[in-house]
Amino acid sequence: MLTAVLLGVVAPRVGLAQSSAPAPMAADSTRGLLRPGDVIRLRIWREPDLSGDFPVDETGTVTFPKIGAFRVFDYTTAALKAKLLESYAVYLRNPSVEVTMLRRINVLGAVQRPGLYPIDPTMTIADALAVAGGATPSGDQHHVVLVRNGVRVTEALSAETSIAETPLRSGDQLFVPERSFIVRNSGLVAASLSVTASLIIALFLRR
Repeated sequence: MLTAVLLGVVAPRVGLAQSSAPAPMAADSTRGLLRPGDVIRLRIWREPDLSGDFPVDETGTVTFPKIGAFRVFDYTTAALKAKLLESYAVYLRNPSVEVTMLRRINVLGAVQRPGLYPIDPTMTIADALAVAGGATPSGDQHHVVLVRNGVRVTEALSAETSIAETPLRSGDQLFVPERSFIVRNSGLVAASLSVTASLIIALFLRR
């Protein structure tokens, strides 16, 4: 009886994102290209007024200082940098341009500060969680899952996985599950099992 109660208590809690089977993912031929919802971080040397973070709207357009509305849909980072260099050269002498493509990602679950954050694809899963304050003491950062429209689309991602190696898009979620009760309370579980074993042995010896 005691063993049965113990097993019922220590059974790990499974979240909604964990219980959903991963959706089959076709090869993503647009990975690495700009999409609506992304953010372009533009840094122009010695031109702080022209630098900043600029969102890509639903039409794939970004409005940059001086050059105005600019359609960036399906640009790679390298191609966009070349285009911006060409455009700003009209106004600036030998401009030095740095372009970073960011994804706006919801980092949710067992993290310190859940919320929407701009994530650089060169970052790892651990880096992305650090932006949200890191995993809580009960969070399992080695089994993060990617969720899109309420459906899990990847197997668990490790902390070392590069964002660029995942199909992560703006609007997706990185969900950090809680570690199981057994892992979080290994000392208590070990002690409880020891007590249970002692009681079983004592009852057996009395027969």
